[in-house]
Amino acid sequence: MKVFNIILVIFLILGSCKQQNTQSETEEKIVITEETQVFGQTFDSSGALKEAEIAMAFSNLSETDTLNTTFSGVVTDVCKAKGCWMKVSLGDGKEAMVTFKDYGFFVPKDIVGKEVALNGKGFIESMSVEDQQHYAKDGGASEEELQKIDSPKITQSFIAEGVLLKQ
Repeated sequence: MKVFNIILVIFLILGSCKQQNTQSETEEKIVITEETQVFGQTFDSSGALKEAEIAMAFSNLSETDTLNTTFSGVVTDVCKAKGCWMKVSLGDGKEAMVTFKDYGFFVPKDIVGKEVALNGKGFIESMSVEDQQHYAKDGGASEEELQKIDSPKITQSFIAEGVLLKQ
């Protein structure tokens, strides 16, 4: 009877391992069939807010609020040095400044004009002159443009835990 129980446990363990492998293969197929590159954590983008919806959500935030959300938009600027930040359109000339959680991943430097979906935390912040100049320099700004930055700026910011780049 002991031998039978041991064999039964072994088969159950092997069966559960097989189910986990099948599940991860399915997830990979989903990413490939959607022709989407994933940076950071994967997430479901089916309910992502559009530009106008996320712009409205940002307009309702104060500097102490945080918005956990998923949204999509078009990339308007990317860090030219490493791809360590990007700006995404919120419509009507507004942009969200996007950085990546724990500096844990980067995006390609040539994605301006491409659509992305983002998952993470949105918030309003007062960006210092130094940070504005740093990001502007990473974005390829000239010395003249850097000198024009002389006061803090209220920005719509977003820390992405994951980014889906649509091909």
